[in-house]
Amino acid sequence: MTEPLFTIPLWADLLGVGLGGVQGAMFASGFQGQRRLDWLGVAIIGIMIGMGGGLIRDILLGQTPATLQNNWYLITATGASLLGMLLAGLFNRLNRVIVVLDAVVIGMFGAFGTSKALAFGIPPVPAVFIGACAAVGGGVLRDMLMGLPTAIMHVGSLYAVAAAAGCTFIVVASAFGMPIPVAAIIGIVVTAVIRVLAVSFDVSLPEQRRLYRRKVAAETGVIPIIKPPAA
Repeated sequence: MTEPLFTIPLWADLLGVGLGGVQGAMFASGFQGQRRLDWLGVAIIGIMIGMGGGLIRDILLGQTPATLQNNWYLITATGASLLGMLLAGLFNRLNRVIVVLDAVVIGMFGAFGTSKALAFGIPPVPAVFIGACAAVGGGVLRDMLMGLPTAIMHVGSLYAVAAAAGCTFIVVASAFGMPIPVAAIIGIVVTAVIRVLAVSFDVSLPEQRRLYRRKVAAETGVIPIIKPPAA
């Protein structure tokens, strides 16, 4: 693969890793009961959120993950996770802060993924796909590790759609001659705004309704029907 047109500054990549680590740790710290985690578990989730997007981005690009070529990525993710644990008690009571932080993290990973794909000469549509995967990848890995339903597969608040919109803006703006770094910054803002507005006004894609579920189940015998207990 040819040399990229530009490279993502280390400080910017580390900023995304750090914010992701803080957000992931605060998310994991909020669980109680049987799903509660110890410090190691919270740190692992924070590290996964902080580094997951970059890992997925570089694997899709066929590159050695940048997060494994520099000591500072893992150090930053670990330190940010510890910070997230310390701040969890404060920020868990400030839901808006967590929502905004989550939106910015999604925007940054999406923008970095799309920008790096364009820099390596990836066509526009695959570049958007890579950016969207990088944006939501950390969350998918988090849900898998914690045994939770994968967030982007269920009715939510435009989680992946917001990332795809920001990534699409970057591709379109770049096609019209806007410098990729500038387009990436605006793309982050676009993603964050869409995500925050979607959460604030409870906007989501239309839900897939049950289409004659009981009829199909009865005819095929594939889907078990659980009858309510007799009164």
